[in-house]
Amino acid sequence: MRPGDIVEVRPPDEILATLDANGTLHGLPFMPEMVEFCGKRFRVSRRVLKTCMSGSGPSTMKGIDRDDVVILDNLRCSGASHDGCQKQCMIFWREAWLRKSQDDRQSGQFDPEGVQRLRTRLKTLARPQTYFCQASEFLQFTKPFARSKRFVTCFDDVRYGNCTATRMLHRIGIWLFWRLRKIVMGEYARGPNTKTPSGTLKLVEGESVQVKALQEIVLTTNERAHNRGLYFSPDMALLCGREARVKTHLDKIIVDGTGEMRQLKDTVYLEGSMCGCAHVAFGGCPRGEFAYWREIWLRRPANSSG
Repeated sequence: MRPGDIVEVRPPDEILATLDANGTLHGLPFMPEMVEFCGKRFRVSRRVLKTCMSGSGPSTMKGIDRDDVVILDNLRCSGASHDGCQKQCMIFWREAWLRKSQDDRQSGQFDPEGVQRLRTRLKTLARPQTYFCQASEFLQFTKPFARSKRFVTCFDDVRYGNCTATRMLHRIGIWLFWRLRKIVMGEYARGPNTKTPSGTLKLVEGESVQVKALQEIVLTTNERAHNRGLYFSPDMALLCGREARVKTHLDKIIVDGTGEMRQLKDTVYLEGSMCGCAHVAFGGCPRGEFAYWREIWLRRPANSSG
């Protein structure tokens, strides 16, 4: 399957036949939040050859274990079956769960017993207080990404149609610039703090905010450009001084690779603010994560009545 293909998510019983006792196929969980898409048609957005994992370490980039994973246009996990997790991960799909659409018909309705059989197989907890989902099982369907494969995978992204050659060269150029800058000048947006401060605006969905100037933001970060563990990445500086709208207040997310539900304070999504992965990961990443903003990096506009 290639970007642009129209595919249909297979019926519940066909998907159930692909799953093991844990509700996974080759380590990748089929989550309860995915059941509602059975029988519906979507466009393939990209083949997934590599992907970023949130966290720290020598490299957050991982390779996909098998060449059979795609993402569909803007299908994200609602978190409804995982205690309201707000991470909104882009959902990964094994090709075995999809079929190329032959016509415009959508199946839509299925035997309720078949739907229930599928739901019964799907896990949401690995053990008490530890969630089970595609984020928690990240290390089960990915593999270490060798540096020697970086250029090969970038070439494959172009070959599969994930992006154009011009776009890929642009991504590589961005990464090289910021990599060299970090080597010469240190971490961008690094601050003077050992213990970083917090601040709250009690922002609500739909409220307008202004991103503070970079000079103000660095006063809240440590030498690694983190505020209470949250990284201010170079691409986020593009919004400094600009106004944006709060998409949602962020309270809890499931941590990649652990299944821990992490509680967050004074943190929001801003509409249209996505992770600028190309700034920190060679060749970029298809995962499409949202950028997280500490409220201490924001202010209400001067004309705001809030």
